[in-house]
Amino acid sequence: MSITGPIKRLLPLFDRIVVQRAEAATKSKGGIIIPEKSVGKVLEATVVAAGPGARNDKGETIKMSVQVGDRVLLPEYGGTKIEVDQIEYAIFREADIVAKFGKE
Repeated sequence: MSITGPIKRLLPLFDRIVVQRAEAATKSKGGIIIPEKSVGKVLEATVVAAGPGARNDKGETIKMSVQVGDRVLLPEYGGTKIEVDQIEYAIFREADIVAKFGKE
């Protein structure tokens, strides 16, 4: 488990991950400024902290499928919002993550 940035003081437990959502586009490709109310919810995020993993019936830790630095696709609803050093993060269970983007 590797943690970066100001979130170092927050250690997620079990199968939880802390993510930072990507910034919403406020300008179109043509240069038109998009009003804040028209900007949709951003479902892409970067994992900034991850717990060790869930436990099975025998008490063994099940390895996480996401790691710090992975780009993931979030569900539209859910997660717990937190703010650390005026930066907004969200905590999700690993099972709530919809997909993981492959390395480019």
